Amino acid sequence: MSRITVNDATLHYDDLGPSDGIPVVLIHGHPFNRTLWAPQAQALSAAGHRVITPDLRGYGESSVTPGKVFLSDFADDIAALLDCLGIERAVIGGVSMGGQISMEFCRRHLGRVRALVLSDTSAPAETGEGKAFRNRLADRLLAEGMDGYADEVIDKMLAPYNVAALPDVAAHVLGLMRTTDPRGAAAALRGRAERPDYRDTLVAVADAGVPTLIVVGADDVYTPVTEAEAMGGLVPYATVSVIDGAGHLPGAEQPERFTAVLLDFLGTQLSEPAGGARPTAS
Repeated sequence: MSRITVNDATLHYDDLGPSDGIPVVLIHGHPFNRTLWAPQAQALSAAGHRVITPDLRGYGESSVTPGKVFLSDFADDIAALLDCLGIERAVIGGVSMGGQISMEFCRRHLGRVRALVLSDTSAPAETGEGKAFRNRLADRLLAEGMDGYADEVIDKMLAPYNVAALPDVAAHVLGLMRTTDPRGAAAALRGRAERPDYRDTLVAVADAGVPTLIVVGADDVYTPVTEAEAMGGLVPYATVSVIDGAGHLPGAEQPERFTAVLLDFLGTQLSEPAGGARPTAS
C-alpha cells in the first residue's frame, strides 16, 4: 500500500504488477474501498498488467473531505494520481459509482483513456427523486452511522441468494460498508446526486474508438441488465457481458467469471505495446 497527496486529499492505493505492464485503474463503488477489487488486482497483476486500485477520498484509508464531493473531484483525483505515477494513458474501470467516476474521467480526460470498463452502473443523470433520496440518506448516515444502512442493503449489493450461499463474501462486503466513514459516504452521496448525464460521454467514447467492456450481474436490482444494454447501444462495438449468479457486485460474487471476462477483454483489445508512461520533459 502507498499513499500520495493530490488535490488536498491523501489517497491510499495499491500499485501491483510490473511497472511496464498495461496500466489498469480499478475504481471501487459506494460505500466500499479498494479491497473490493482484490481478486481482480491479484489476477491481472499476475497476468502482467500494472493494476492501480485507489481508495477514493472519504473511503478506506484515504482522507475525508466532508460536505460534498462531486464525481468530477474523484475523476480529477485519479488523473492527478496517474500524473504522480508517470502514467499518461490507462485502462479506466469502475463498479457502480466507480463506473460513473470512470465515465466522468472520460468526460474530462478522454485522451488518457486507453480502454473503458463499466460494471453495474448507469449513464443517465440523477432524477429529482433520486437526488432527494441521496441527500436524505446522507443526512441519515451522518446521524446514525453505517451499520443500519449496511444491513438493509446487503441483499441488494449482493444477489439475495449469495448472502447465504457466500457467507465470507457477504461478511467482507458488510465489513467494507460498516467501516466506511459516514462523512465520506455522505459527501459522495451529495455530490453524486448532482451527477450529469453521461450518455453523450459514451457517444464520445464510441466516436473516439475507445475499447469498451460493459459487465453486469444477471440479478442486479440497482442497475439491471437493461441498463448495461442501453449503454452498449451507445457504444455499438462494446463487449457486453452478463455474469450469471451475481447481483450488483459480480467481481466479488463471481470473481473467477468476472476476472475471466476482464482478462479476455484486455488480451483481445490491448495486445499492442503499452506506451503508458508519460514522456519526460527534455
